Amino acid sequence: MIAKIVCYALQGLEGVPVEVETDVSKGIPAYEMVGLPDAAVKESKERVRSAIKNSALLFPMGKITVNFAPADIRKEGAAFDLAVAVSLLKASEQLVGADTHGIVFLGELALDGAVRPIAGLLPILISAKAQGYTRFVVPAANAKEAAYLGGAQIYPVSTLAETVRFLLGAEAIMPLAPEQFVPRLHAGQGADLRYVKGQPVARRALEIAVAGGHNLLLVGPPGTGKTMLARCLPTVMPDLTFEEALEITKIHSVAGTLGEDGIVSERPFRTPHHTATTVAMCGGGNRAVHPGEISLAHGGVLFLDELPEYKRSPLEALRQPLEDGKITVSRSAGSVTFPARFMLCASMNPCPCGNYGSADKVCTCSPAEIRRYRKKISGPLLDRIDLQVEVDNVSYDALTSDREQESSERVRECVNVARSIQSVRFEESGIRTNSEMGERELAAFCRLSEEGERILREAFERMKLSARARARILKVSRTIADLAACEEILPAHVCEAVSYRLGDSLD
Repeated sequence: MIAKIVCYALQGLEGVPVEVETDVSKGIPAYEMVGLPDAAVKESKERVRSAIKNSALLFPMGKITVNFAPADIRKEGAAFDLAVAVSLLKASEQLVGADTHGIVFLGELALDGAVRPIAGLLPILISAKAQGYTRFVVPAANAKEAAYLGGAQIYPVSTLAETVRFLLGAEAIMPLAPEQFVPRLHAGQGADLRYVKGQPVARRALEIAVAGGHNLLLVGPPGTGKTMLARCLPTVMPDLTFEEALEITKIHSVAGTLGEDGIVSERPFRTPHHTATTVAMCGGGNRAVHPGEISLAHGGVLFLDELPEYKRSPLEALRQPLEDGKITVSRSAGSVTFPARFMLCASMNPCPCGNYGSADKVCTCSPAEIRRYRKKISGPLLDRIDLQVEVDNVSYDALTSDREQESSERVRECVNVARSIQSVRFEESGIRTNSEMGERELAAFCRLSEEGERILREAFERMKLSARARARILKVSRTIADLAACEEILPAHVCEAVSYRLGDSLD
């Protein structure tokens, strides 16, 4: 007898339907799997055999052939175990009368018949629902993640035996009730802008960067608060919308980094070590293509501390995602496109000793050492960083002052107002922030007065800026105007935006 059960394979962030066809016939006992399965799928033969026997069910004898269709798509991972077990039981006539039509089965089996959780469940469910499937049997351990998919009947199971009883009607399983998404304020690892003493320029740049989704570079001596400022970024970012949360959760589900909540409820803050490789930063893998740090930072912040200490290759790999908001990873296992719309925040010392340009410390580096140190950061990468801010040492009086600083909550309120203005402005274009504007939007929303054009022209010629740098100054000017609730970009806004370009000082 031949049985057919629907499962799903994962390609990047998209699910692909796979029909598990099982034929059990008389003959010399054999157990074959075809349809381009990888080692993990082939090993399911022993997992499924033990799970069926230890669930007080009969493992069929005879010639068994399991085919994963379509055969031209590589099947990877253990998510097919439950579908294979159900198809074997159905082909051996142990599920007579069970209605399995239109149900998608997902789950890994333990040897004792327990159903274990799988990675990438949410993107599979979203893809399957878009293709017309509305009934799913999933691991109970994935229940919180699956519950955020509305408009579907999702049945959580803990064991293979429970699944069989459910299909035969001997046990009722209530479908999951839809979960209500509640965004969570990022704790920022204890950071809050109220604890940042001094640094008014850096604080202002941080507010502008978050309000418009701009990239930020902090340059200054050691101990001036660059890392602390960066860790405050998540605390002033706006709440996640449900659509953004689903998009981010899909990435973390595939990567296997999803927490117990079942959904990402706060914006990511990724801080890869400077020894991170290009594959770790961009994504890839020997078999399946997994998302890298820049995709895991999608919708949040990618913080690169001590920027010149990173290898040149992973840094240069950031250039295309910073422009396009996505990255296509091509490996022998296939080509996958991951979203990568993140806010880049980087910090660095001005020289190897860290004291170049300091108001109260002497630099001990030679000009050649300083040039060699700064040349580790290429011009094209610096060109893509909208705000470049110098951070100097804070005086003792400022550190011990009782003067209350503006808190992250207050700055966040200003950011939310600016973001709401941008939301209305870009309602028809699908753009979320000013940093994503193209030439069409720049022409429509970033018109300057004669005085503003004069200031920008003078800066363009004196600082030898590129066309990209000019466009980014316009975007920052638009964000500054939004923070001031000003419809027009005033000359003062342009002046402030130009002041955040360090120009030749980093070349």
